[in-house]
Amino acid sequence: MRHVEGPISADVLRVLDGDTVEVRAYPWPQQSVDVLVRLRGIDAPEIHSKCETERARAEMAKARLSGMVAEQKHVFLTDIGGDKYFGRVVANLGLEDGEDAASTLILENLVQPYDGGHKERPLCPSS
Repeated sequence: MRHVEGPISADVLRVLDGDTVEVRAYPWPQQSVDVLVRLRGIDAPEIHSKCETERARAEMAKARLSGMVAEQKHVFLTDIGGDKYFGRVVANLGLEDGEDAASTLILENLVQPYDGGHKERPLCPSS
């Protein structure tokens, strides 16, 4: 996939977790495409983790992202590029007021910055 600078207007169809949403994007007049979008530059805790603490943190990140996009008429995708998984793109997700969703999640300590390298494994307290 080639790089698309954007902005591309989109509607959020659902929030999968703290760093992935499904959107209906409108790249051309009278055209739309439904696509999964991984938010660029972050890594959220895993919802399906074996660690209860990690799952709880994942639900908090997902709930916050859901809250951010719930009141938006449209969101805006920028810096759009291919992802390692077919059918998904990586992009910045901007809100109508100009807020960047990923930056807010990082500032609120709900997700970790991620540059595409090695991910830290969650530290799960022993029971």
